[in-house]
Amino acid sequence: MNYRDIDKRKNAFIFELDDVLYPQKDYLYQVYYLFANLLEYTELVDAKQTTNLMTATYVSEGEQFVFDRVAEKFPIADKYRANFESLLITAKLPLKLLLYQNILTLLQEIVIDRKKLFIVTNGNVEQQVNKIKQVEWHGLEKYLICYFAEETTPKPEPDVIHLLMKEHDLQRRDIMMIENSETDRLCAEAVGLDFVNIDNFL
Repeated sequence: MNYRDIDKRKNAFIFELDDVLYPQKDYLYQVYYLFANLLEYTELVDAKQTTNLMTATYVSEGEQFVFDRVAEKFPIADKYRANFESLLITAKLPLKLLLYQNILTLLQEIVIDRKKLFIVTNGNVEQQVNKIKQVEWHGLEKYLICYFAEETTPKPEPDVIHLLMKEHDLQRRDIMMIENSETDRLCAEAVGLDFVNIDNFL
């Protein structure tokens, strides 16, 4: 699927951030690398071993178990939990976050066609802003309008979408949501928006 396949009457597009515009693991893996190097510097725990454990845990068990597995293997790490949680929110990454190539193309075509681009994201506002600042946008950042659902009510509650529609004088029929979760699908359905899964573009 590409931009030409989308209903031409759509003049606004809503994207989530994580795993829609870029792979969330690209952010998290760099945070794990930074934390592992902090542990190596302060406690002489091998950074490569720690990084491998963290990424393997992310893949096999999920993000919420990553620190616990490190603390189980290296008990000394437990006193650095606050450092890890802070890094997750405020990390300055070694490398820029790269958009999915097909999504970059889609965003560029939307902008060329003079349509509106929105990011509507759940999650910690400071963390999401930090991610957005570290994406390689290829000049698209000046066309993006961002809404942070935590400032109203997190999705799937539709409050943030209603706010967006009111502030930009948009009707339901004007908008397409690009989603990658049940949360976004439920939100779109609650408002009556058309939506399409990100996998159709990747």
